Amino acid sequence: MPQAVGLDVYGTLVDPLQMDEHLGPLAGEKAGELAALWRQKQLEYAFRRGLMRRYEDFGVCTRQALQFATRALGVELPEPERRRLLEAYGSLPPFPDAAPALSALKERGHRLWAFSNGLESAAQGLLANAGLLEHLEGVVSVDDLRTFKPAPEVYLYLARRLERRPEEVWLVSGNPFDVIGAKAAGLKAAWVRRDPAAVFDPWGIEPDVTVPDLAGLAGELPA
Repeated sequence: MPQAVGLDVYGTLVDPLQMDEHLGPLAGEKAGELAALWRQKQLEYAFRRGLMRRYEDFGVCTRQALQFATRALGVELPEPERRRLLEAYGSLPPFPDAAPALSALKERGHRLWAFSNGLESAAQGLLANAGLLEHLEGVVSVDDLRTFKPAPEVYLYLARRLERRPEEVWLVSGNPFDVIGAKAAGLKAAWVRRDPAAVFDPWGIEPDVTVPDLAGLAGELPA
């Protein structure tokens, strides 16, 4: 039976760390460090807001994380540049393997949805700009529940939206916390381990499939 697949967006289909190209003129040699800290704090703020039940959407987390990262690294960020960077975040480039992999999965009959911490409208615009939205049936956003991954309810919501039982749904993500969250909620999960040096969290919860990139995914999912 074709699989129902939810694909994470940030860090799986598009690459947030490519913001270092936009940060270069502002941060110089600190651009890569700034991009990484921005991403780290973005996720941390989402986790913290979920735990505190003080929800603000992912765009707020992104904006506040940028503010923190620039202050922490001593980078001056005038307001026009801040707006420009946040606009650029809505046009993150896709990973090179994303479009071919989605096409291959679709050809095998799998149902493909984006599943994101981001707002549905933001994710749709981002994926459209990246040339990926056409391969997907739609976008499922955690904003519908006003919390964030890895809360169990968001993965169960994905299953309901895809009209499958949790154990019949695959979550595909480059983020280990996302894979663990999906598995803990009863879904199947594939980890996209693009960095060979990346270490999976030793929680005793393992992905059903590990692939070095999205290109290898079509051959791993049952057709």
